[in-house]
Amino acid sequence: MTFYEQMRSEVLRHGAINNPYLDRFRLGDVTDEEFREFAVEFYNFARFFPKILVSQLVNTEDEKVADELTKVLYSELGDGRTRNRHELLYRNFLRSVGIDVHEAMIRPMLPSTRAYIEGMERLYSDGNHARALGASFGLENMAITMWDHLIPGLTRLKRERYPGMDMTYFTFHRQLESAHEEAMEHAVAAVEGTTGPDSAGMSEQDKEDFRRGMKAVLDYLEGFWMGLENRHRAARPPYPATAQGAA
Repeated sequence: MTFYEQMRSEVLRHGAINNPYLDRFRLGDVTDEEFREFAVEFYNFARFFPKILVSQLVNTEDEKVADELTKVLYSELGDGRTRNRHELLYRNFLRSVGIDVHEAMIRPMLPSTRAYIEGMERLYSDGNHARALGASFGLENMAITMWDHLIPGLTRLKRERYPGMDMTYFTFHRQLESAHEEAMEHAVAAVEGTTGPDSAGMSEQDKEDFRRGMKAVLDYLEGFWMGLENRHRAARPPYPATAQGAA
């Protein structure tokens, strides 16, 4: 098994995408309050992710890796089509379910959400390039599984409770993820020096740093989901909605 295959296998076993919150969400088993909470908290990821990618790009020495990161960043910004800018697609989603964008932007993040966003930014901008690349690899390789939990749940919520929901942000991302995974595979191949099983381009220390970066970002993501899972046990003011609600 190649280093790439080993790392991908670890990603797919991690609690970042194997947890009770995503299991419930996949079934649409969330209250309206939990759904609004998810929508607002996940927006922090959607709007800050391009900034996080830039911080990694400008700190990446390997030009081949930078090429692959640029592809992911360009995709996030709509591939030159401003209407496809991912954060804009997410704003459309918020509006479609009756959540005011301004209120979503100014609402303080949950501590678990802030830990995820700030932890991801630290990892992506880390001067240790193997660790930063590992973090990016972990996030991109968990994504398809994450969307395959979120989209069925959103589809059910749209059918049963939110008929006006615009799911484009989620379905669009699901279509793009194979390309993002491929970009990460190319980036790992670039630092390894070859795609073959006898690759020796990364030292053992580099590989350990890569693994640590990958695990760290996934741990933060697991914390994000479990922060939402635990929220229904605590009191909190209702999440923002427009006057007409979610229809």
